[in-house]
Amino acid sequence: MARLGPFGTPPHLAAAVSGGADSTALALLAHDWAVRNQGSLLALIVDHGLRPESGAEAALTATRLAARGIDCKIINLSGLAGPGVQEKARAARYAALAQAALAQGRLHLLLGHHQADQAETVAMRARRGPGGAEGIAAWAARGNVLLLRPLLDVPPAALRAYLAAQGMAWVEDPSNQNLRFERVRIRFEGAGVQPASAAARQEREQEAACFLARRAALRPEGFALLDAPAAPAAALAALLRVVGGNVYAPDQPATAALAARLRPATLAGVRILAAGRLGPGWLLAREPAALAPPVPARRGALWDGRFTLEATPPPGQSLGALGDEAKNHKKYNNLPSVVLRTMAALRAADGTLSFPAPVLFTPPSPAAPHPFFSAGQ
Repeated sequence: MARLGPFGTPPHLAAAVSGGADSTALALLAHDWAVRNQGSLLALIVDHGLRPESGAEAALTATRLAARGIDCKIINLSGLAGPGVQEKARAARYAALAQAALAQGRLHLLLGHHQADQAETVAMRARRGPGGAEGIAAWAARGNVLLLRPLLDVPPAALRAYLAAQGMAWVEDPSNQNLRFERVRIRFEGAGVQPASAAARQEREQEAACFLARRAALRPEGFALLDAPAAPAAALAALLRVVGGNVYAPDQPATAALAARLRPATLAGVRILAAGRLGPGWLLAREPAALAPPVPARRGALWDGRFTLEATPPPGQSLGALGDEAKNHKKYNNLPSVVLRTMAALRAADGTLSFPAPVLFTPPSPAAPHPFFSAGQ
């Protein structure tokens, strides 16, 4: 836990709990750590409503945790059945968890992903293309809440052994045996990464994080600056993913070729061009043609996979790109038009524009598996 901090003093944490072995072990471990540091843990138990027994399982999990002195809150979701159920459930779960944690004043939300989840994720992403063999990050930001995964190096067998030693029962989710789901098929095929390849991936990630700390700067307006003639491919891939608002890494051969000699290009929804008046090196900005269409403006709305609306606007407004209106805001923060056009603005039904919109830059995954700060920050 300590390596993922710093936390508040005392630490008041939240944990996502499904009732399964992994998240139940996380809850017990995190509760013990928080109490030893004069803090507390709130278990957020999600009932997706996808099985008739899910409500009873959520209540049983709350009872079991409460018996261990852990405060609990059950979150009920609905309307998730149908095509793409796992992706829909995941998106709804993360949104509800972050909202509930923030409402309770908990800015650190713990997730129970473990070593086998990491291996399965790498295998799944590798199957989607040559650039996808990345793992789960140990941390990520969702609005004002920091998502932390302290168990990524822990085998699931160790978590179950811990629960057995604690005399703690858990719920078995039958969907974990359903071969309709890709992750389950990979698990049964034993297609996870081997220790050697996992170590190599961790070495690449560490190299990328160190390089980014020295040479890169992420800006809250949604762009990046990179002061280098070349970069490790993993570092460039991370910046492309963050600036482009993508969950997965871009095409690996194209990224490697560009990283070996940085030059003007467009890749993975990101433009790379000389930084100009912003400084030496390169500017990485969102490609205007790849921007998402406007979305209804309400507090917490996510636009372009990167910007979260932090305020409650008047009814009837939309959140989208500044676009051609950038010509009327040329002096804003001395930013070039290529950046201004891609920034978030609010529009009323009559076309009235509000810029800059009160948004927070919240890309779907971090640029590095652990936090880094650019030189001078």
